[in-house]
Amino acid sequence: MDSFEWLNGYKVGFGLHHVDFNNPNRPRTPKYSAHYYYQVMKDNGFPLTEDEKMIYGHFRKEFIWSTATASYQIEGGWRADGKGLSIWDKFAHTPLKVFNDDNGDIACDSYNKIDEDVAILKQLKVTHYRFFISWSRVLPDGTTSHINEAGLSYYDRLVKALLAANIQPHITLYHWDLPQALQDIGGWENDDIVGKFRDYADLIFSRLGHNVKHWITINEPYNIAMVGHGYGVAAPGINFRPGTLPYIVGHNLIKAHAEVWHLYNDKYRAVQKGIISITINSDWSEPRNPYKQEDIDAARRVVQFYIGWFAHPIYNGDYSDVMKTIIRERSLAAGLTKSRLPEFTPDEIKRIKGTYDYFGFNHYTTVLAFPVNFGDLSHYDADRQARTVVDRTWLDSGSGWLKITPFGFRRILNFIKEEYGNPPIIITENGVSERGPIDLNDNHRTYHYEKYINQVLKAYLQDNVDIRGYTAWSLMDNLEWATGFSERFGLFYVNHSDPNVPRVKKASVSTYSTIISCNGFPDPASGPHDCLKPEPEGKLI
Repeated sequence: MDSFEWLNGYKVGFGLHHVDFNNPNRPRTPKYSAHYYYQVMKDNGFPLTEDEKMIYGHFRKEFIWSTATASYQIEGGWRADGKGLSIWDKFAHTPLKVFNDDNGDIACDSYNKIDEDVAILKQLKVTHYRFFISWSRVLPDGTTSHINEAGLSYYDRLVKALLAANIQPHITLYHWDLPQALQDIGGWENDDIVGKFRDYADLIFSRLGHNVKHWITINEPYNIAMVGHGYGVAAPGINFRPGTLPYIVGHNLIKAHAEVWHLYNDKYRAVQKGIISITINSDWSEPRNPYKQEDIDAARRVVQFYIGWFAHPIYNGDYSDVMKTIIRERSLAAGLTKSRLPEFTPDEIKRIKGTYDYFGFNHYTTVLAFPVNFGDLSHYDADRQARTVVDRTWLDSGSGWLKITPFGFRRILNFIKEEYGNPPIIITENGVSERGPIDLNDNHRTYHYEKYINQVLKAYLQDNVDIRGYTAWSLMDNLEWATGFSERFGLFYVNHSDPNVPRVKKASVSTYSTIISCNGFPDPASGPHDCLKPEPEGKLI
């Protein structure tokens, strides 16, 4: 127990049990370490946990294997081909910028490298490729008053090149690069944007939809709503915004998604025969101390305010009771006359509920939650009344926020199953970053994909979660928004020092392509599997 530590007195606590020295009865309370040490003794060592054990088996025959590239990699510069200015183009030319756009050639220049990108997709053996359309490339001012035919032509050529390689396009309509002209009139804070987003989607469906079977309306609405200035990502000088504004933005995002889903369902589905949904992102949250009910409750609130904010209206109808009750009570306590969370009308609830064909899901990591009471509304954690930390023993990555935590993937997939009626799930992003010196032998990424995808297999085979596909983030090293090129998620390294920005295979390509070829993890006890045989030398892949 915590005891008198000589010259340090009671300031330093070594105990497995906390002692309250302010209480004359000196009660002893077990710490998390006491429970942990008990389990070590009970197990007489360290047997592999269920989380750590690999399982063997295969995904469904039609399983989607995919990778993805962010919209900004495709641009080729905002000056090219009549593209309009987006909020990220403006960001790139401010004192905050962390990357170089002096020659107008952004990131990986996929705009001019369709053939090269399709070739590396073929090396991976993916069945699908997720990419993002730039709203401002197609509609320079965000409206249909002027259509940039050259920009549309680029996407049409990319789709056709993918189909010729037997790779299905999976297209996202919005990935944080709002036309600056729309941001100038309020962006997602202005509810007029719902109609403008619908008009933009209508154009894309009419021009590309006959060759596309998989659509996503909006990528990661949580980040768009929570982060300031419309950029949808944390950056120097761009902070998470508290108060009312995120809920207004989130409200408009949900309505915009629903209108585009209905547009596709009513006007295009019968002929184009595709599917469409939204992609929601979320960490998994565990209690910091799993033996404290307050921490368990805090972890639940974190998930409800993260994934539940957007999933609940779309899959269950309206915001969750947890969000509605907490935000209303805290709003009234702060002297406001009504909740800061906008209300959907009964007609809106009816129109929004069920606007999905699958659950698009981005997931990367797990956090530990604990309760914190905020007396005002000035902090973005104020409503969920919780903060999060990470376990210092978890493996690091190239991103400070991303710890390698495979166990959380299976748990949040089961949460989706239980909370939202086991919808078909397509994992639309999952991956890990690196930073520092270039090393093509990316062992940590190999480890990540093996462990995370195996957790997906457990959810599929053992928990009966309806998982239809998996997408590795990302195909190549992207411009990772405000961190520029310092964080690299790619399966392929991109040499930005070379004006030709060549793509170079990392070791993880072999790992991911083998998992794809095997459609899972064959049991080594069954002998060598054909999918594990190396490609014949000289064969073009």
